[in-house]
Amino acid sequence: MPECLFCKIAAGSLAAEVVWADKQLVAFLDARPVFKGHTLLVPREHVATLPDLPAALREPFLAAGQRLATAMVDGLGSQGSFMAVNNVVSQSVPHLHLHVVPRTRGDGLRGFFWPRTKYVDDAERAEYADRLRATLATAGP
Repeated sequence: MPECLFCKIAAGSLAAEVVWADKQLVAFLDARPVFKGHTLLVPREHVATLPDLPAALREPFLAAGQRLATAMVDGLGSQGSFMAVNNVVSQSVPHLHLHVVPRTRGDGLRGFFWPRTKYVDDAERAEYADRLRATLATAGP
């Protein structure tokens, strides 16, 4: 998609600090990092959300994510990483991207970026689990 910011970066027509790339995927530094080294992994092909990711890209996408998580520790000296994918809601660019953020104990990031909630009781928790199990039982691979 010619108007997509991440498609432009993947095609090389928009400058970005690329840290890794292959024929299918590109990883580059986030322009507004949570912490220095915050990297985004995107498919070169325009894919809007994770559910849209073609089966042939699932393994390479996850493998590249693992590689980036390791690089956060080995290359930046972080103690670990935070990894996240937004689908539609909070997705600032409508192109699938995996955030890989270096983390160190005491870095100031508290939990997740969104507020937490609680189930009313065990019955409500079970109801949500049942609904997900029923959906997953009828869904494809």
